[in-house]
Amino acid sequence: MKSKECINSCKESAMGNIVKNVKSCRAISLFGITALLLCSNALAQTFSSLEVSQLVSEYRESREALIINDFVELLSLPNITVNQDDMDVNVEHITALLEARGFTTQRLQSGGSPYVYAEMMQTGATETLLLYAHYDGQPVQVENWVYPPFTPTLLDAPIQAGGQPIEIDEVSGSFDPEWRLYARSAGDDKMPIIALLHTLDALAAYDIDLSVNLKILFDGEEEAGSPSLGRIIDENPGLLDADLLLFCDGPMHQSRNAQLVFGARGSKTLDLTTYGANRPLHSGHYGNWAPNPIMQLSYLLTSMRDESGRILIDGYYADVAPINDLERSAIAAMPDMTEALKNELAINTPEGGGAKLEELINLPALNVRGFSAGGVGALGRNIILSTATASLNIRLVSEQQPARVEELIEAHIAEQGFHIVYADPSDEILRNNEKVIKLDWRGVGSPGMKTPLDDAMSQRLVQLMQSVTPELIITPSMGGSLPLDAFDSRMDTPIILLPLANHDNNQHAENENIRLQNMWDAMSVFGVILANFGLR
Repeated sequence: MKSKECINSCKESAMGNIVKNVKSCRAISLFGITALLLCSNALAQTFSSLEVSQLVSEYRESREALIINDFVELLSLPNITVNQDDMDVNVEHITALLEARGFTTQRLQSGGSPYVYAEMMQTGATETLLLYAHYDGQPVQVENWVYPPFTPTLLDAPIQAGGQPIEIDEVSGSFDPEWRLYARSAGDDKMPIIALLHTLDALAAYDIDLSVNLKILFDGEEEAGSPSLGRIIDENPGLLDADLLLFCDGPMHQSRNAQLVFGARGSKTLDLTTYGANRPLHSGHYGNWAPNPIMQLSYLLTSMRDESGRILIDGYYADVAPINDLERSAIAAMPDMTEALKNELAINTPEGGGAKLEELINLPALNVRGFSAGGVGALGRNIILSTATASLNIRLVSEQQPARVEELIEAHIAEQGFHIVYADPSDEILRNNEKVIKLDWRGVGSPGMKTPLDDAMSQRLVQLMQSVTPELIITPSMGGSLPLDAFDSRMDTPIILLPLANHDNNQHAENENIRLQNMWDAMSVFGVILANFGLR
């Protein structure tokens, strides 16, 4: 069949036969890909979501080594925010990748690490999609990594399952989708960058038009709380305006099913220091007499939170709206991973009084993330210390305001008999007060946010995703925190989270990794959204 005949055949085919005819044209042509491209010229913007997903997968299957090598190159660039020279190298590399694909780019910076902005406007598109990801990573302690964090290493199984290294260039044929690539930021959050760019290549190869104007923002300081993001938005009015913000960060559900998340908790951090005598004292000579700051702090912490995790501070739940019916139905429909997680994590009895994890992450939380006082084992000494310090991470739900939470916590501490200071106390302060505590609020914190499940954009994206992933998991809120308030407080744009990394990616820890199938799935999801979200 000649190319012209192939095109005419494709034009006359019903939608139900598109893939069959495309495959037929490709098989008969001496140069299969050429025939496929010719056929697709007549079919631009007419592929169903299932067909887009299939074509993106076929494109990827023929280029897996190329995609992985591109990912390795990006992961090899150190990306810890405190080193601005490294961040500049990342920006230059990512900008070159974007411009090679036809994007118009800008470097945005307002006192912190740079952000990379890119846009690709489409003739005839009436809606704009803004995609967010970040290219910075958490600091590393190299000695705790099995393989160097900036020397990406492909393993044939997870490290804990005895995975062994594989040389990428020696792989013939397909890559096993269960293989893991280990490197800092493999799961959090450079994978969406590479998956998105190669998805665009796949759509271009088949002449599939984007159905939306596409804007991209790659954050260079997310792991530091994105302190410049609000200023970036304020200093570039209108630049990030969009009909939907798709936030591509975080691990997906433990079941490995595709997931959309419609909110995130806020976060606030507090360090507390209690005081005893103005110098350490011998525990035999002064025990039962000198105040023990470790015990004081321990009693305070147990007064703030019970064994189930419920916060005991008066008025703390006053601003917390109950989970609504739509959210409760979504939670009930989520796979119950309790027993699997208990087994994986070697936990006998979780907190929460028997409630599902998916319900509990929609509630406020108070977590003791660190405790520093004295020594144990060979470093233990028979003394009563002068100070003890704990660090709290406080998770807020969308209705809570950080300033109000701060007031409630301070009122509770005062009710426990503590005199509150915000700097190291003098001896005079210690003499004049029974119990003294220093509070160090680490920044102002951020509120949580939620996009309603019945929002029009929410419903459209859910329906589109369900057309290719019937087991889509709809999650009212994720447990973690993201820099969403900078957008939510300044822009009238629905925000939906699209988590793509495997749940066991060791985010923020040593031996961070990505499961290859998660990257392949990300490409299919991006393809469907970009090709069909703007079609009605």
